[in-house]
Amino acid sequence: MIRRRTMMSNSVPLAKDRASRALPSLMGPVALAATLAFATAPERTLAETRQSTEPSQIYEDVVYRSADGVDLHLNVYLAPRSSEQPAPVVVYFHGGGWARGQRPESWGGFRTFLSAGFSVVTVQYRLSGQAPAPAAVQDARCAIHWIGQQAEEYAFDPERIVAYGTSAGGHLALMAGYLSDDDGVDVEECRGAPEIAAVLDFYGPTELTRIKRGNAGRHPSVVRWVGDYPGAEAMDAAMSPARYVGGDTPPTFVVHGDQDEVVPLSQSSLLVKQLQQAGVAVELFTVPGGGHGKFDAATKSEIFARALRFVRSRGIIE
Repeated sequence: MIRRRTMMSNSVPLAKDRASRALPSLMGPVALAATLAFATAPERTLAETRQSTEPSQIYEDVVYRSADGVDLHLNVYLAPRSSEQPAPVVVYFHGGGWARGQRPESWGGFRTFLSAGFSVVTVQYRLSGQAPAPAAVQDARCAIHWIGQQAEEYAFDPERIVAYGTSAGGHLALMAGYLSDDDGVDVEECRGAPEIAAVLDFYGPTELTRIKRGNAGRHPSVVRWVGDYPGAEAMDAAMSPARYVGGDTPPTFVVHGDQDEVVPLSQSSLLVKQLQQAGVAVELFTVPGGGHGKFDAATKSEIFARALRFVRSRGIIE
């Protein structure tokens, strides 16, 4: 059952048969500091600040597809500002080596995007223990297809979808944005997904045939997801975003720590080089001394500021 939570009285009207309930306070120290910073601006009241950083409505556990007898869910956090125009959308894919992890339980980590006028969609996908590659990629593409199909109901702008992910989720964001119907990966019911306007790839693997763990050959996470069988390297290649770079590839913003021992910086460097050669707008932000995510607060602030400038420069937001 879809659970809806209403945040503001001026929210976009949606299906009336969905239950609503009040949202508990999620204000942590970082969010509080951001709110206080906004509140110092004389033209904003505290109430206005909260309304500009909180979703207008929340839809939890929405089923976007069923596969292998399993319902796959997503959460929807609608843009906070009231507008007659459809909102741009950030669709987020979590990390975890395609084997673990889950979509975030709240919208707190997406304040930057909400305050910029985005709606946010967070996606559950099949993990390697449920189904091997290409299942997770197909699910990611189906989530994009669902956004297109539900654009009118949720006031999404299907021409302004930004795919965003961290680690393995960065890989899925890239695949969601770089694939087309002609690549033969999409399942039939999810063909015709909207084109992605931009990708935010945070330290995701980009060429699975080249990501190694010491001298052990194929990376264990890749083996766990793809499988270990004769010819598996062909699937490694087919699941590599770098293989799909072309002139129509969406603009891509990449973040990577230069001391990342899980996904080496060379993975992002390779992708950026190919995007540049193809004439695709790309920006790489290398974090000095940074590992596999877990950056400090100041670095995170700079990353998200740069990400917003990048999507703004592409005309996705004003």
